[in-house]
Amino acid sequence: MTSREEAHDAVRTLLGYIEGIDAVDREGLVDTPKRVIDSWSEIFAGYGMIATELLDSTFNAEGYDGIVLLRNIEFTSMCEHHLQPFRGRAHIGYIPIKRIVGISKLARLLELHARRLQNQERITKGIADDLEKELEPLGAAVIIEASHGCMQCRGVAKQHAIMTTSAMRGVFFDKPEARAELMQLIQQPNL
Repeated sequence: MTSREEAHDAVRTLLGYIEGIDAVDREGLVDTPKRVIDSWSEIFAGYGMIATELLDSTFNAEGYDGIVLLRNIEFTSMCEHHLQPFRGRAHIGYIPIKRIVGISKLARLLELHARRLQNQERITKGIADDLEKELEPLGAAVIIEASHGCMQCRGVAKQHAIMTTSAMRGVFFDKPEARAELMQLIQQPNL
């Protein structure tokens, strides 16, 4: 594993590549390697999180068998291909059989996946996989909409493009009426 000091040196090397070797000693850049590594510790905190620990505290569903949906959960992640941010919102839902989970756990599950070097498809699939494995619901659904910095500031330079990914499991995959109800709930106006 790379040490913190080696990581600082790597950032310093990259700054030298961008600015020129002498520029890394100018006042505005002297502490940049430390600031970058500190920010990356927060941005990539998902590597220190484990879904089974996050979702281990569940509650009796007490017969509730409707859709549980947390929608419009904002997130930011980092594209593993260009190290550019992508950000958007996620909608995470499930239909419990026996157990429910606190709603903040759904947002934390998104953070677990988003705070890693990622692609949007993997985040979507990973959340759905974790819900299925840990809650064993009747159905699980994840829809993510995001704009990608790698498309906005380089390459095709499309500022308003939104990518949407979805993972539908169980009844959300098998039953069109369950999927339609989910979509109707997602499209409700905000409070």
